Amino acid sequence: MTRLGVIADDFTGATDIASFLVQNGLSTLQFNGVPQQHDAPTTQAIVISLKTRSCGIEQAVQQSLAALKWLQEQGCDRFYFKYCSTFDSTEKGNIGPVTDALLAELGETQTAICPALPVNGRTVYLGHLFVGEQLLSDSGMRHHPVTPMTDSNLLRLMEKQATGKAGLISAAVLDQGARAVAKKLAELKSQGVNYVVLDTLNEQHLLTQGEALADMRLVTGGSGLAIGLARQWATGNGARGEAEAAGRPQGERAVVISGSCSQMTNKQVNAYRQQAPSQEVDVARCLDLDKAGDYAQQLCDWVAANSDQPLAPLLYATADAQALQAIQQQYGAQRSSEAVENLFAAVTRELKRRGWQRFIVAGGETSGVVAQSLDVTAFHIGPSVSPGVPWVRDIDQPLSLVLKSGNFGDEQFFRRAQTEFSL
Repeated sequence: MTRLGVIADDFTGATDIASFLVQNGLSTLQFNGVPQQHDAPTTQAIVISLKTRSCGIEQAVQQSLAALKWLQEQGCDRFYFKYCSTFDSTEKGNIGPVTDALLAELGETQTAICPALPVNGRTVYLGHLFVGEQLLSDSGMRHHPVTPMTDSNLLRLMEKQATGKAGLISAAVLDQGARAVAKKLAELKSQGVNYVVLDTLNEQHLLTQGEALADMRLVTGGSGLAIGLARQWATGNGARGEAEAAGRPQGERAVVISGSCSQMTNKQVNAYRQQAPSQEVDVARCLDLDKAGDYAQQLCDWVAANSDQPLAPLLYATADAQALQAIQQQYGAQRSSEAVENLFAAVTRELKRRGWQRFIVAGGETSGVVAQSLDVTAFHIGPSVSPGVPWVRDIDQPLSLVLKSGNFGDEQFFRRAQTEFSL
């Protein structure tokens, strides 16, 4: 049986791909960081979430190789480097350097580059990444505070970051089927192409890619490619239902925490504020280290006082591009971000101590902070609220979480996470 090992560069990206693996037939466990234990429970896929999207290149490579080594020890024979469907990175990394390191460690010379997720509007045409009907470089990602994406050409991006050569398999070839794709892969390999960018316009293209790439030891991309690969590797029937049942939400009392400043999360926060109690985080109070602990306690008291409503209370540090720029200019980008993360960590720990067991979280960095503060090390994947965003349940504690990447979900996401699933 093929056993898949996934190395994800952030927390919500890990739950994103884990949900698609479960939905398409693979039993899946997710770990927060490289596990300390020697043996993983029996499962067809293992996902390790790292925090390597925007850290230093050397650190990203080191952690990714450590994850690869542990996955190999668990008997994994296929590997997947998962990054964001908007290819979040800089001109120097970290996607290219990590890809090179993984290829070298596995003794391979070629891999696939496929960030596309058509169901969420991420498509690739002639090697250019689109967000909806816009080129990536024209989308809101061009204003990202950490990894502003000002180029949409994936071949150019890979060759700037990595050491090898990039090539393209066009949509016209994808439309001819898996054999045509496999033939083109072999042709590109003979030409010394290391990074094969695959055009992707629809789910059928993902299924074709899954068939053509099933024997490739290392693939890289967003979560979309997992749809086709999982269907190729899944064995037996009923795996989806069994896996989703294991991760179905449970627990008492819920809270919504939003730290993302993406365009979609701004819309989601604005919509939810009309439906439920909400409280904006005061960055200045977060930065007052002598009183930050008191502020966290006050926010927890506010959550408790507003938890008798039909929908869970919302704490948010979400801001639009103009407001975020003003905050960063006044307080410093890194300093203000770290202060908010530390506040959310303190709030999360205190709410857990007070008995909160359901956490709905928006933002990759915020999700990682919340999971770490809750001492979540591994969890089962449950039913999806939106494509790529499932409920998950801790394997050791009575805790259930939704961990949403910034731009995922529709405007009513926070409400639906609560009303569409029995708890």
